[in-house]
Amino acid sequence: MINGILLYGGAAVIFLWGAAHVAATRGVVAGFGELSPDNKRIITMEWIAEGLALCFVGVVVSLAKLSLGEAGRVVYQASAAFLLVLAALSSLTGARTSVLPMKLCPYVKTAVAAAFVLGTFL
Repeated sequence: MINGILLYGGAAVIFLWGAAHVAATRGVVAGFGELSPDNKRIITMEWIAEGLALCFVGVVVSLAKLSLGEAGRVVYQASAAFLLVLAALSSLTGARTSVLPMKLCPYVKTAVAAAFVLGTFL
């Protein structure tokens, strides 16, 4: 019961965080001011790619819990590891900016990774 709450809850949080990334793309790119078309495309691509990756993690963990049960442990643990790598990257890059959501990103990813790990063992 508690593992389902941790896994589905974490999946929902990271999916919504990823969807927020995608939804904010236009504003984020505009916040950089005047950019060359190529730089706009690169920032847009990277911002959307991270958002979609986070959404994918949420969907995969949910589907694994729904269909694999205990066999999904490797999915939960791999997803947690992936989020921790992204959290480390965010800590070294975006979290060093003055943008509050970017500062929160490593904490959100780490909290969801912890929920996935706890959900694996409980």
